[in-house]
Amino acid sequence: MHLLHIEGSPRKQRSASIDVAHAFIDAWKEGHADGTVDTLDVWTTDLPAFDGAALDAKYAGLTGQTRTPEQERAWDAIRALADRLFRADVIVVSVPMWNFGIPYRLKHLIDAVSQKDVLFSFDERGLTGLLGGRKVVVVAARGIALGPDYPAQDFDFQGAYMRMWCSMVGIKECHILAVEKTLYGPEADAESRSAARANAVTLAARL
Repeated sequence: MHLLHIEGSPRKQRSASIDVAHAFIDAWKEGHADGTVDTLDVWTTDLPAFDGAALDAKYAGLTGQTRTPEQERAWDAIRALADRLFRADVIVVSVPMWNFGIPYRLKHLIDAVSQKDVLFSFDERGLTGLLGGRKVVVVAARGIALGPDYPAQDFDFQGAYMRMWCSMVGIKECHILAVEKTLYGPEADAESRSAARANAVTLAARL
C-alpha cells in the first residue's frame, strides 16, 4: 500500500490541516506496516507553468498533432506529477480554506495534472476518470464554522471543489475531515484539532 500526502498549507508546524493529516497518516502506517508514504508539498514543488509549451502540448494532443520536443518535455513534467497520484492507493490532501476556496498553489497542481489522457478521458459519450479505485481523504481546515452564518451550499468552495475533482478523475471514495473554528482562539482551535485527530484515527482504521 502506498499513500500520497499533498500538503496544501504553507503554515507547516502551525497548520491545522497538516496536523490532522499527520494523525491520519500515523494511524494508517500502524495498520500498514509495509506501507510507504510520499509527500508532495505544493509550496516547495516546482509546479510546471501551464502556458507556452505545456498549453501547446495539450492542444496538440487534443487535435492529434505531433508534439515538438519542447512540448514533449513540458508534457513529461505534467505526467511525472500525475504519476505520483497513480502510484498511490490513498491520497491525503491537507487543505486550508482560503476565501471559502482552496489555496492557489493547490489549484495550480490540480490544473496542471488534470488533463485529457492523463487523469481523465472523454469522447461523445462523456467523461471517464482514470484514477478509479483510489481513496481520498481531504483534511479541510477552516477558520470559521460552516453552518447558519455561513451555509455550506453558499460558502463551501473547499470541500465541494475537492469532491468535484475526485468525481472528475474517477475517484468515488472521498472523505472530508473538517477542522473548524481555528481562528476562534487557542481553546477553540485546540478542541477542534483534538476532535478532528480522533476522527482521523478512526477513519484510518477503516481504510
